[in-house]
Amino acid sequence: MNADAKALAASFDLEKLTPEFYDDPYPTYRALRENEPVKRLPNGTVFLTRYDDLVTTYKNTKSFSSDKKREFAPKYGDTPLYEHHTTSLVFNDPPAHTRVRRLIMGALSPRAIAGMESDIVKLVDGLLDAVAAKGACELIEDFAASIPIEVIGNLLDVPHEERGPLRDWSLAILGALEPVVSPEVAARGNKAVTDFLSYLQTLVARRRDKPGNPERDVLTRLIQGEENGERLTEKELLHNCIFLLNAGHETTTNLIGNGLVALDRNRDQKQRLIGNPDMIKTAVEEMLRYESSNQLGNRMTTEKVELGGVMLDAGTSVTLCIGAANRDPAQFPDPESFDIARTPNRHLAFATGAHQCAGMALARLEGAIAISRFLARFPNYAVSGQPVRGGRVRFRGFLSVPCALR
Repeated sequence: MNADAKALAASFDLEKLTPEFYDDPYPTYRALRENEPVKRLPNGTVFLTRYDDLVTTYKNTKSFSSDKKREFAPKYGDTPLYEHHTTSLVFNDPPAHTRVRRLIMGALSPRAIAGMESDIVKLVDGLLDAVAAKGACELIEDFAASIPIEVIGNLLDVPHEERGPLRDWSLAILGALEPVVSPEVAARGNKAVTDFLSYLQTLVARRRDKPGNPERDVLTRLIQGEENGERLTEKELLHNCIFLLNAGHETTTNLIGNGLVALDRNRDQKQRLIGNPDMIKTAVEEMLRYESSNQLGNRMTTEKVELGGVMLDAGTSVTLCIGAANRDPAQFPDPESFDIARTPNRHLAFATGAHQCAGMALARLEGAIAISRFLARFPNYAVSGQPVRGGRVRFRGFLSVPCALR
């Protein structure tokens, strides 16, 4: 087994992944963690799988940059995808990152998020009524994917009748973030950015004419800026609206879908949660750890730096494997087990440090409401066919999950 693990680690190439890996990457992540935790890949990049190495990288913003201009220029060329991904919050360093994050966080304050709870409960209950009327459920399309689209649509105050294309735009743009991007995937991503920008220009113009409440309407808040006069440029404004949808859409969809499937596959934990519904908060944290919605992050070294006993030259592209770090036995006892009471649970599903997810409190609230209310309404639900994975390494979730409600 040890020889097999060493061979698996030695042969790992992020640009040549197998169907088996997409189905279950965790044996490969374990082999890498144990044998080559700072793995040099054939393309010259480095792949990290240990928890402590990820935390070090996240927190050392001086040596590890989030700016993606150098990395994305050869990948995307002079395209809408390049402009988008090098303008949005997550792929920038301070001071640009700090300025945009401050504006967004002002609209995602604890008070603002607490004010969203009743609307999310109403949304979830409406979806549950609809699937109950059908007598069956496709967990992703009928439930998990519908929640974050509506929540973010409400945050930006997008009219309900205009929300139809949002999910497809988001999936197309995020699909182009995979390690290997085909011309077809790139073309879909570029068209989605172009179409989304065109729509947002119209929406922003309308909002400038008729501002909303900046305490609840993130778009109005971003347009108006800070009291000290801090404003986003038009390009920053538009691309960070796209970022807000993308950051909160697929990851939260995956949290809800992955969580309900994990409960179905671990019936003892499902019954435990049914009997102890107040455990939903620790259960959501375990879902985030066990099947992290976002499995990969990236940094670029700005100087020569030592990491995990390996010297990295300046200009080295580093991939942070969140999915591997969240199953590191040095941090999590019995990490392959799904334990809804696990505590402490300092997972990295939302990263850590300066780039910790700005919307993590909202994602946790959506996940807790959606999963707890689904379980209370349909305690005997069961996956009734073979779930279809999304076929991505960066974002781990399902495209479809047939479900019997019983």
